[in-house]
Amino acid sequence: MVRTLSPGKLIAATHNAGKVKELKALFEPLGFQVRSAIELDLEEPEETEKTFAGNAALKALAAARTTGEPALSDDSGLEVFALDGQPGIYSARWAGEPRSFENAMKKVQTALEEKNADDYSARFVCALAIGWPDGHTEIFEGEVRGHLEFPARGDKGFGYDPIFVAEGETITFGEMDPDRKHAMSHRADAFVKLKAALEI
Repeated sequence: MVRTLSPGKLIAATHNAGKVKELKALFEPLGFQVRSAIELDLEEPEETEKTFAGNAALKALAAARTTGEPALSDDSGLEVFALDGQPGIYSARWAGEPRSFENAMKKVQTALEEKNADDYSARFVCALAIGWPDGHTEIFEGEVRGHLEFPARGDKGFGYDPIFVAEGETITFGEMDPDRKHAMSHRADAFVKLKAALEI
C-alpha cells in the first residue's frame, strides 16, 4: 500500500538550483515547507544506481536519514533515441566539471552528426522519489516526448531545455514561459502521479 504524505517539512534532496526552484513551485502551494540540500549544506551522495528511479531513491533516502524529515529527490535526464538513450542517467555528467550544459548540448549535437542521424526524437524522463527516515520509499516516473533542434535557443529553464521541443510545440523549453513548461514537463507528469498516489 502506498504511504500517504501530509503537508509539513519536506527536504528537496538536490544540489541543482533549477530543480529546487521547480520542486518548490510544485510543493509549496500544497502546504509543504520545502528546504533544499543546498540550504542545509547536505552532502551529495554518489549516484551509483543504473536507473533514474534507483538514483532518485538513493538521494531521497540519504537526505531523509540525515535530516529525520521526509525527503524528495528527482533524478532526470535526456534520452536521445538515435543515441541509444544517451546521455540518459549520465545527462549531468555529459556537462563535465565545472558543469557546462552548453558543452553538453554541443556534445549531443556532435554525437548525432557523427552517426549521420536523421531522427532527432528524444524524451525527458523524471523519477521523483519520496524517502522517509525509516527507509521507506515511493517512486513515480514521468516523461515528455519531443525532438531536438540546433542551435540552442532561449535562456529560460536549465540543462538541455534550449534544444528540446516538446510534441505539438514550435519553441524550445528554453524559450517557453516557465509556468507553461512546468505544466507539461516530465517533472510535472511524475508529480501528478505522485500527488494522486500519496493523496496530497
